[in-house]
Amino acid sequence: MSAFKHGLRRALLPLSLALAAPAAAQTPMAAPITTQFIRIAPGVPGVLYAPAQSGPKSSTGVLIMHSAADYLAFPGCTELARRGYRALCVNNSTSKSGAFNDGMIDQVVLEIKAAMLALRAQPGIRRVVLLGHSGGGTVMSAYQMIAEGGVKSCQGAEKIWKCPDTLAGLPAADGLMLVDSNWGLGAMTLFSLDPAVTSEEDATRLNPALDMFNPANGFKPAGSTYSPAFVQTFLRAEGQRSRAITAKAQAALANITAGKGPYQDDAPFTVAGASLLGGNNKLFSQDITLMAQTRAPHPLIHPDGSVTTQVVKTVRVPENTENLSPSYRRGALRTSVRSYLSTYAIRVGEDFAYDATGVKGVDWASTYAGPPGNVQGISAPLLVMGMTAHWEFLAAETIYNLAASRDKSLAFVEGADHLYATCRPCEKVPGQYGDTQKTTYDYIDRWLSAPGRF
Repeated sequence: MSAFKHGLRRALLPLSLALAAPAAAQTPMAAPITTQFIRIAPGVPGVLYAPAQSGPKSSTGVLIMHSAADYLAFPGCTELARRGYRALCVNNSTSKSGAFNDGMIDQVVLEIKAAMLALRAQPGIRRVVLLGHSGGGTVMSAYQMIAEGGVKSCQGAEKIWKCPDTLAGLPAADGLMLVDSNWGLGAMTLFSLDPAVTSEEDATRLNPALDMFNPANGFKPAGSTYSPAFVQTFLRAEGQRSRAITAKAQAALANITAGKGPYQDDAPFTVAGASLLGGNNKLFSQDITLMAQTRAPHPLIHPDGSVTTQVVKTVRVPENTENLSPSYRRGALRTSVRSYLSTYAIRVGEDFAYDATGVKGVDWASTYAGPPGNVQGISAPLLVMGMTAHWEFLAAETIYNLAASRDKSLAFVEGADHLYATCRPCEKVPGQYGDTQKTTYDYIDRWLSAPGRF
């Protein structure tokens, strides 16, 4: 595995994202491309990838940004340019190593606006389509929802955090692609909470009855299958802890607003065992019988490019073998009161749970830091894709089912991991899943170039 993929997987799964990038997969159709550095705004760099020879597709610009990671060399930049499009890959002001806990979604949305204006200003650009991968699905869907619906779409009574008026007047994109987006930063924080943490002040004290890494609860390093009773108890406690943490943050904000906080504007807010990096996602990363298949039949793209409509099942292998909750650097969500409420909080019901086919008991509309809620306010053409060699593939069905767009498409890629690359450990026979990165971008190409779509 390359240094890029190693770093990207650490930071990216489930929010999968890293700091340097791999060379895109070489395919027979690879065409020469050009690159141009663009300074979008202070602390917001971008690189414009374009085909060396302009063609009909080069009037379409694709804007790519993650919620916090370095995406200047994300594989989609070169893959889309080689297929004739112009791709502007941008880092926001939180895109630095270890910055997943730092930013507020509101600032990132404003930086997407600046990138949108920069891309639309390029000669010959007629339309702009957003691409959100992993945690990028959160910020891209939030941007488009607010651009279409105005700030009233993120200031309703249902929202835990009301967006500022500074987000008014965002220029809308012409389309949105959520390609292995997860359920959003709020939901992924919920899924990452360790209910075994017994004290918010001491992460070294874990309740063994709720510790998913305790062999007595069914843990096995090679892959666990937890009992229904343990799953139910674990998730009930996870939901309870989520509600308590949100209430704590809301009380802290009230104190700050009343002039009783430690600072005038904000305050540090640390949540033990809550980092949403891949190694911290609980239960379903270890137990692959959870988040295992779609509820309904959907298109599944096979290595030869053929498509069948069927219930789509994961092909992933178990991950996550170490409890990182006692670690401050690797296991804690280190953020601020305002950032937690705007970006990481989500309303959870008493009935919160998930099983083989999805999630229930989450109020998707309670935050704009999540695609399932945001797509309910988006009308632009929408492409949703899921990669079957990773657990986040199942978010695609939820997002698609809730989407309001009349022109919406859903497809899954057989054997692709979270970075769209072929999952070799998932193959029963070498070469079984072919070149899934090529399969994925070929499908995106067909969707983008479909006559009459834009």
